[in-house]
Amino acid sequence: MTNLSLAIGECAPTKASAPLARSKAEDIATLLKAVSDPTRLQILALLAKAEQQEDCTCNLTEPLGLSQPTISHHLKKLAEVGLVEKQRRGTWIWYSINQDRWQELGRLFQ
Repeated sequence: MTNLSLAIGECAPTKASAPLARSKAEDIATLLKAVSDPTRLQILALLAKAEQQEDCTCNLTEPLGLSQPTISHHLKKLAEVGLVEKQRRGTWIWYSINQDRWQELGRLFQ
């Protein structure tokens, strides 16, 4: 019985604890929404494994079996939350993972 009381006491909030700031919670929720899409997770995995950890849209269409506009849409969503960075090279835009933002996402689960 004592162990049960201790376990409940350990996880119960105290009066001194404060909730996560609303703005931070909204930022995290937006980030998690962006990566909750399976295609976006696949894109991030492809970018992480790519040579120089970057790639252009044209190289992502075949492995994913999706059109260039669809890939671009998903990359735009990832860029909006800061998970990918983009750089124009000629007619193509090259994408890479924003390591700072990626690590921030990883810290959520520590």
